Amino acid sequence: MIYTITLNPALDKTIEIPSLTIDSVNRITAMRTDPGGKGINVSKVIQKLGGESTAFGILGGNTGHTIRTALEDMKIRTVFRFAPGETRTNLKIIDPVSHTNTDLNEPGITVPEEILDELLKELLQKTAPDDIVVLSGSLPKGSPKDTYGKWVSACGKAGSKVILDADGELLLNGLSASPYMIKPNHHELSELMGEKLGSPDELKKAARSLMEQYDIKKIVISMGGAGALYITKDTAIYAEGLKVPVKSTVGAGDSVVAALAVCEESGRSLEETVRLSTACGAANVMCSGTQAAEYEVIEQLMPKVILHKL
Repeated sequence: MIYTITLNPALDKTIEIPSLTIDSVNRITAMRTDPGGKGINVSKVIQKLGGESTAFGILGGNTGHTIRTALEDMKIRTVFRFAPGETRTNLKIIDPVSHTNTDLNEPGITVPEEILDELLKELLQKTAPDDIVVLSGSLPKGSPKDTYGKWVSACGKAGSKVILDADGELLLNGLSASPYMIKPNHHELSELMGEKLGSPDELKKAARSLMEQYDIKKIVISMGGAGALYITKDTAIYAEGLKVPVKSTVGAGDSVVAALAVCEESGRSLEETVRLSTACGAANVMCSGTQAAEYEVIEQLMPKVILHKL
């Protein structure tokens, strides 16, 4: 089973404004709302890939109930704890003329530590050895800085394979507990290593250093439109980026994580994993908002993925 964890969910409102102009009246030409937050986005894509997951998280108020209902309507299993306050609403502004994507994210509710502990306890009661746990996204206000380290450690001790998708201090804290897999982008990895990393060889070298230092089994480094690197102890594969029409880049990384989780659970080869996750990421940037791409679109893109072993 795959479990996704979203400790700071959001209701994502995506609007299109052609030729967005600051300090002026702008008119919205299209709008949609989606239940969001990185882990929730992963669960939505897993479903499109034919997999199953349980979405764990913390919600608040009427917005929280809206998110839970939307996921239940999608037939996605959920385990949510409610905290005081109102779950945040994030605004995504797409300008199809200037080809820009602008995010305006609210900070979210403050969550008492005891609610976090209760949710972790419930997760550990449900997980079994070799289950996949996806930890991703920001933390709610009031969360201890070592939250991801604590969750990675607890899930790892229970035998779960933890996929960590975080950045900055959250990533560094989670690394200390040796997650099974991490998925930084090249900017996040450069920040973590304290040096600018550009070429696939530079990124591979840095990733192998992290794998040895923190006992990480797999690292996937996304490079935006340039593609991604997939690195294990013995193998490194560079996948070129697919050229597709872009509607929204929001949630593209989450779709890659969803494919990684599905492939890990089903025991697919590294090459199969690279093809599916690359196609999945490309298909999802073709969608508006954080809606998940249909599998038929992903399937058509998979043969177009170009791989290079490094």
